[in-house]
Amino acid sequence: MTYPGDAEFGFELVTCRWAERAWPPDRDADAVPVVARQLGTQRRRWDTVVVEADPDGIADRAAFGERALDSDLLHVVRNAPAEWAWYRDALPHPGYPWRYVRAAIHRADARDVVETRRSGNRIEIRRVAPYPDWVRRIVAVENKPDLDASAARALADQLAHDVETALADEVWVATAATGATVEPALLEDLPVEAGVLALEFDDGGAIETTVAWHPAALDPTTDTSMPADEKADKRLEIAERAYGSGWRSYVETMRPDCRWFELRERAGAFVPWCAAKACHQTAADCSGSCPEFQPEPPSWRTRGWPIEGGPGKGIQRLLTERRRRRR
Repeated sequence: MTYPGDAEFGFELVTCRWAERAWPPDRDADAVPVVARQLGTQRRRWDTVVVEADPDGIADRAAFGERALDSDLLHVVRNAPAEWAWYRDALPHPGYPWRYVRAAIHRADARDVVETRRSGNRIEIRRVAPYPDWVRRIVAVENKPDLDASAARALADQLAHDVETALADEVWVATAATGATVEPALLEDLPVEAGVLALEFDDGGAIETTVAWHPAALDPTTDTSMPADEKADKRLEIAERAYGSGWRSYVETMRPDCRWFELRERAGAFVPWCAAKACHQTAADCSGSCPEFQPEPPSWRTRGWPIEGGPGKGIQRLLTERRRRRR
């Protein structure tokens, strides 16, 4: 079996599913893998992110809901006191006007991740639970099934940036296994600190993995371009976004309400399939501007279809439920 769809999009989805099932590939660990895709910073976006979560910590994280906490909400939630207190006494100065903190407090209250009450003209807050230390490590994976010359050159620069900034604890390249004695990825001019993972797909849909090169552990405190506390906050924000989005959120940028949109299982992952074009489409292909786009017929949603709301809504519910089950 070859990897499905576009050389990177389909490969990315099955890599994420494999990581969800089998991470870490080269050591024993009791950490819970939280897998997401297309996350990072303004300067650098990773194909796959694996947050190695503490089992007890991630269970406690559930007290704050399924959605991600952004930086403003984290400021409130992590510093909210155990007993009622005026928010300006309870929270450290954020470095920006307090009116933005008040707005974040109202959002936190609406999401039930902090409690509020009025005491005269003052807003007092109290935590619903201590925010847990649930993130152990963050691992970045670049998915490059076919390392041709141009892809390898761009990847080398990206990985060098990752190693230098050490925002992640490890960086990997996931590539399609070729069966060669020496995998081609090892012959490219990639940083030695980056691990290389070769994935092989068989006709039954299973994935065999080989660690072709072990990564070095990166020290997030070595990069002096960003203060340590700022980097720690940035890492937690990435972990929160991974927790909230997962890797199945790709359907949110596609058109499952199209009559031609389907999901097909490939290597344990549900990968989009376009029945009109008879191929695994990419997120860029699957949009309202696609000339083959056709809305689901109303009869699919009103005349006995077994999934309430039509198959498109059913697909969204299926992926949302699987995302929820993996937390």
